[in-house]
Amino acid sequence: MKKALKVLGILILLLIIAVISIPFLFKGTIQDKVRYLVNEHVNAKVDFASLDLSLIRSFPQASVVIDEFSIINYAPFEGDTLAYSKRIALDMSINELFKDASESISVQKIIIDEALIAIKTDSLGNSNVDITKKDDTVEETPIEEEGNSFTFALDHYEINESKILFKDDVSKTILEMTGLNHSGDGSVSGSTIILDTQTSSEASFSLDNSKYLNKNKLKLDAQIELDLKNQRYSFKENKAEINRLPLEFAGFVQLFEKYTEVDLSFKTPSSDFKNFLAVIPETYAKNLDGVQTSGDFSINGIIKGKSDDTYIPKMDIKIASNNASFKYPDLPKGVKNINIDTQIINETGLVDDTYIKIGNLTFKIDQDSFAARGSLRNLTKNMIVDMMLKGTLNLANINQAYPLQLEQELNGIVKADIKTKFDMQSLEKEQYQNIKSSGTASISQFTYASPDVPNEIKIENANVSFNPETISLDKMEATTGRSDLAATGTINNLMGFLFAEQDLKGNFDVNSKVFAVDDFMVNEQESEEGEEVTSTKGNEDDTMRIPSFLDATLNFDTQTVFYDNLELKNTKGTVRIKDETAYLDNITSNIFDGGMALNGNVSTKSKVPTFDMALDLSKIDIVQSFNNLELIKGLAPIARALTGDLTTKINLNGSLNENLIPILTSLKGKALAEILNAQVSTTKTPFLSNLDNQLNFLELDQLNLKDIKTKLSFDDGKINVKPFEFDVEGIKITAGGDHNFDQNINYNIKLDIPAKYLGSEVGSLISQLDAKEADAMTVGLPIGISGNFKNPKINLNTGDAVKQLTQQIVDKQKQKVKGELIGKGQEALTNLLGGSKKSTDSSKTNANNTKETLESTAKNILGGFLKKKKKKDSTKTKN
Repeated sequence: MKKALKVLGILILLLIIAVISIPFLFKGTIQDKVRYLVNEHVNAKVDFASLDLSLIRSFPQASVVIDEFSIINYAPFEGDTLAYSKRIALDMSINELFKDASESISVQKIIIDEALIAIKTDSLGNSNVDITKKDDTVEETPIEEEGNSFTFALDHYEINESKILFKDDVSKTILEMTGLNHSGDGSVSGSTIILDTQTSSEASFSLDNSKYLNKNKLKLDAQIELDLKNQRYSFKENKAEINRLPLEFAGFVQLFEKYTEVDLSFKTPSSDFKNFLAVIPETYAKNLDGVQTSGDFSINGIIKGKSDDTYIPKMDIKIASNNASFKYPDLPKGVKNINIDTQIINETGLVDDTYIKIGNLTFKIDQDSFAARGSLRNLTKNMIVDMMLKGTLNLANINQAYPLQLEQELNGIVKADIKTKFDMQSLEKEQYQNIKSSGTASISQFTYASPDVPNEIKIENANVSFNPETISLDKMEATTGRSDLAATGTINNLMGFLFAEQDLKGNFDVNSKVFAVDDFMVNEQESEEGEEVTSTKGNEDDTMRIPSFLDATLNFDTQTVFYDNLELKNTKGTVRIKDETAYLDNITSNIFDGGMALNGNVSTKSKVPTFDMALDLSKIDIVQSFNNLELIKGLAPIARALTGDLTTKINLNGSLNENLIPILTSLKGKALAEILNAQVSTTKTPFLSNLDNQLNFLELDQLNLKDIKTKLSFDDGKINVKPFEFDVEGIKITAGGDHNFDQNINYNIKLDIPAKYLGSEVGSLISQLDAKEADAMTVGLPIGISGNFKNPKINLNTGDAVKQLTQQIVDKQKQKVKGELIGKGQEALTNLLGGSKKSTDSSKTNANNTKETLESTAKNILGGFLKKKKKKDSTKTKN
């Protein structure tokens, strides 16, 4: 007995050692197997983080766990992930571990967690699943029969919390299944395998940019019979749910070498009208408990035929309801007289011949009824729409009959009697002659609020007529914010705007009593993630945007326009809006007691808005323009001290801030300004006040500026003023220089001052001249101005003035002396020839007098400028 127990103990010990050691011994074999399969068959980068082999986890079977398994495509899908799984677990017989790397391994159980499979086909027809090597040969492995080596041993498999994406750029098809959970258990019955499967997922499906499913819940419990020898897969007992719509289906799919044979039929197990509400996603349909229904609703269909590169299976799917109704228990109104007669048909097997026929679709809420019928053909290529809509609908009743979650309550009354026929290519290519529409539509008492618009829009009434090629806006009366609008016009592409994501195009005549620009500007700001967020608040990070969906021409006539802090009267002109840019043509208005005309554009297409404008301001009030226009303040700060009228023509471009106001430091352009008639008040600006205090011969407050013109140019915040001339009280003034929008200045002014205006300081000098010479004598006084307008530095260049005046008097005296010498010479010659002889001492005396006169002149003039300023009325000499 002891010996037997000893042997048993040794065996148990060896078994434990084997269980512990085998994973280490054979782990490399499994890794070699994976790498072999990859290297021999796959043209892609296949990788995994780790591979773990255990005999304990699934004893008595071996368990292999692969973590972070991925397949990454090569060109033409370079870098795309074809497949990924966080974890793959496989159970197999221990015998499989002893096989050579080239031998097949039989797996009994597979569990795949958090997988992502992305199947893509590009516009050239390349598919990312074509990763098998070109020289691979696929050999069919027969089902195990007598003498065959293949055995189907898969007992159970799972796919948990996974995602499948199918994207085909050729057919413009996208199918996405998220939250996918699928499991199956297999059993062998003769030469067939029967799988019991359970599947749940959320499906989204779009075709040619039209979304037909959006996270619709799917559930399928299906028993599938697999005849692997004949590649025939039959559905036995099957129950499915789309959202909460139950379906039963039966039939088979069989694979042949060149085509697939399909024979499937499905139907709703009952005809309760709740089946219809169950089709609607739960987010919109809400809880169906307690909903009262009457009438029926059913779906049944047949899909039968072969599928290959040319054909699809033929189909006939019927969706029907007769005189049905429903009412939610917590809502005051219900929907009744619901009739549905719709078919999805393909009679030829050609995909382009698939069409949807809407024989009758009607419903009624209170006294309002609505009806539609028509067809949708050629669905996969150039869809042809042929529809009729007729009825009246009070939008407020929809919320009272159906539990919609909307940002605001619907309201307004819609009336329609419309027939339309068009194809999508004609919409996309703007071939409006192929669009045939007729009828009328109207909406009244409608209000609309949204983050896409700054203020609630109220449409009192709007009437539209549908014509064969265009749609006429016969009348529209609307208000929003402070603004009112009355419009007529034509809409060129309403169908393209609604169905083909085109900009809304049209031509409109708009009249308004009050139009506030900020009532129509949308603010956009960037979130922390960099995405654009629409906002109507005045956040300093917001930027007003011209709506991107408009491509329209507006001819407008408005009594009052408010733009920022400006008020414009009798504004007329044309605005063309396209590509987030407003083109202004011949805009005229009254502003600041004068007139304005402008042409140009404003664009919000780039992150920083821009503008390019030609502005003509005629006879505007200087005070009003300075107080309300930052542009005038920047271009001409001296206008603060002026009262009167101004005319200016400005061509400029630059950037705009978030409120679409020009950023002065960004401006480039030129201007021609003319002061028609203005008075000066030196106390209103330190610049003129300081200048006035230093000039003892000029009363600036008494100036009357008239017909003064100057040219300006500006670039990146610097304003250059071309030298210009004007006369003030007999004084010729020449001014020019530059200043910045930050008020820094650099100007040079020259005053041609009559010598008599210098006062008594130079009176003795001027007295040496005769009256005519004294009146004509002037001196140029250079003045340099620097610093800034609030604290200017004024430099009177008296040295130059003294030098000029001295030189002028010297020149005059020289001319006198020269004249006298010539006269004396003539007299001496006469005496020499016989006249009386005079003393030559007089010539010496005159020369000495001339020298003394020059010295006295310089001293007197210099002293006149440097003395303390006297009272202006007592020092100024006037004729």
